[in-house]
Amino acid sequence: MRGHSGWGKAWRTSALKPTYDVIIIGGGGHGLATAYYLARNHGINRVAILEKGWLGGGNTGRNTTAIRSNYYYPESAALYDLSLRLYENLSKELNYNVMFSPRGMMVLAHSVAEMEIAARTVNAMQINGTDAELFDAEDVRKRAPILNFSREARFPIHGAIWQGRAGTGRHDAVAWGYARAADSLGVDIIQNCEVTDVITEGGCAVGVNTNLGEVRAGRIGAAVAGHSSVLAGIAGFDLPIHSYALQAFVSEPLKPVMDTVAFSPAYGTYFSQSDKGGLVFGGALDRVPSYGQRGNMPVQESVVSGLAEMAPVLAKVKLLRHWAGIVDVTPDSSPIIGPSGIDGLYLNCGWGTGGFKAIPAGGTLFAHLLATGSHHEISRPFDLDRFRSGRLIDEGAASGIAH
Repeated sequence: MRGHSGWGKAWRTSALKPTYDVIIIGGGGHGLATAYYLARNHGINRVAILEKGWLGGGNTGRNTTAIRSNYYYPESAALYDLSLRLYENLSKELNYNVMFSPRGMMVLAHSVAEMEIAARTVNAMQINGTDAELFDAEDVRKRAPILNFSREARFPIHGAIWQGRAGTGRHDAVAWGYARAADSLGVDIIQNCEVTDVITEGGCAVGVNTNLGEVRAGRIGAAVAGHSSVLAGIAGFDLPIHSYALQAFVSEPLKPVMDTVAFSPAYGTYFSQSDKGGLVFGGALDRVPSYGQRGNMPVQESVVSGLAEMAPVLAKVKLLRHWAGIVDVTPDSSPIIGPSGIDGLYLNCGWGTGGFKAIPAGGTLFAHLLATGSHHEISRPFDLDRFRSGRLIDEGAASGIAH
């Protein structure tokens, strides 16, 4: 025990009340952050977070912790850079160390054509107000000498897009920090509480049925990631979302060999090194829709072989474990924030592979929507109505999702 004793619980175990001002379905990062910002920014603390399992047990605890805002379109840049700015001060704000580490990120380019696209992307990022720099091969070598710079490499390195403010954070610490902060402001956190039905009266969502009983509220927010389409089905509508398994891996601990994040679209693999020494890496989606959280061997082979080619010296490093998160992917690889089409029910979903990095912004914007009933200027382009108007924000490339 090392002398530690008498530590109190980080948050209360609350009982479900019959009514609240706001119900938030989902106790992952976005749900917890939304509750916190509702209480802190809008003074609304009669809030219940309903989590069918345990806090952060879904995608928040099943990702590779990269935090970045190197997106192409102005709408995305505004969203993800808001999140990065909030992450930069989050430990201080929550009085809880979320272990944000601004170690930078490189998106590698492997041909003359890719370098041209990288230059255009850097220009777009700079115009959007996001920090970005175009690296040549020697710049990449200085940052990450462990990478494969052989001329015989299948994809030789020509350069990279560099974002120096990007980095990593501790996924469970983010969830715990928001949970403790929300609880301290009066929010009720109820675990092992599964929503089984959405109660509607006169076409308006007024509450939910759960395995712990019925509960009602003036507004209901859904932040359930890969199960968003399942919840929509319960409520009686469809979403343009497919759920896929996204696998992640961590190796045995090593001495420091990599102090940044590197992503190669050509190899389909990205990796960094955790503070405990393990290599944390992942790759492409398993394109078979699934709610399984284990992944499959063909995708594992593709990701691991990609890492071995990116940095051959790591080829014999042993894997410690692997897992999968269930990501909710929209046709344009951008999130959905806005009304569901049923009065009183609002959506925060469709983050795909970008959910963790967007937690502070997603919570801030969703709290504004739930508190006011109207969009924040940053969330407005991500309304569900873009699929009717055709004003899509196609971020498949920046999300690392193959078209």
